[in-house]
Amino acid sequence: MSLRPPLLALAAFACIGAAAPQSATRPIPGMVRVRITTSAGAIVVALDTKRAPRTTANFLAYADDGRFDGGTFFRAARSKWKKVQGFIEGGIGNDPRRALDPIPLEPTSRTGVHHVDGAISMAHGDGQPNSATGDFSLLAGAAPEMDAKPGRPGYAAFGRVIAGMDVVKRILGMPTAKGGAGAFKDETLAPPVKILSVHRLDGQSHPTGRPKPWLLFAR
Repeated sequence: MSLRPPLLALAAFACIGAAAPQSATRPIPGMVRVRITTSAGAIVVALDTKRAPRTTANFLAYADDGRFDGGTFFRAARSKWKKVQGFIEGGIGNDPRRALDPIPLEPTSRTGVHHVDGAISMAHGDGQPNSATGDFSLLAGAAPEMDAKPGRPGYAAFGRVIAGMDVVKRILGMPTAKGGAGAFKDETLAPPVKILSVHRLDGQSHPTGRPKPWLLFAR
């Protein structure tokens, strides 16, 4: 994600659009649960199929195709004031062999799904809101500055972490390399955290049937 956020305000625990806690152990109406298994532990996210259908469908396409498997969490963007707040970014790392077609932005002003503590959000390039492919961020602490504002499209939040926030914070606190340019300055995880698998816990998989060139030389 190209945004380098300022201080991420600490938010009280609240589920997206609901007052009741969401469950990692049973289906949630209007949501699809997905488990992200990493070398640092497992994270479960609930994706909002009703309010952010296009962004959710895109993420599920990558999951159902196995395009995330073997990817990494490669960035930890920490608040300068509170090291346990910020976001981690991962996915395909813009690997063109794994990428599907970019999707149009679903702004928070349209969906009502905001960048609260634990949100999952699609990454896109600077000044290119319709360029999202297979990279995403998980937030530790609210980041309202990532929401859409007049004259600024923001990013597409489309669900939230419902289990494994300890893993998100663990990754956020891992060592990063010094240097780098732009938004990634001092934020590249060294080494990155491996994404072992990403698979849905609800419903049937719907692979795209698209070619998988990254597997041609896999061992």
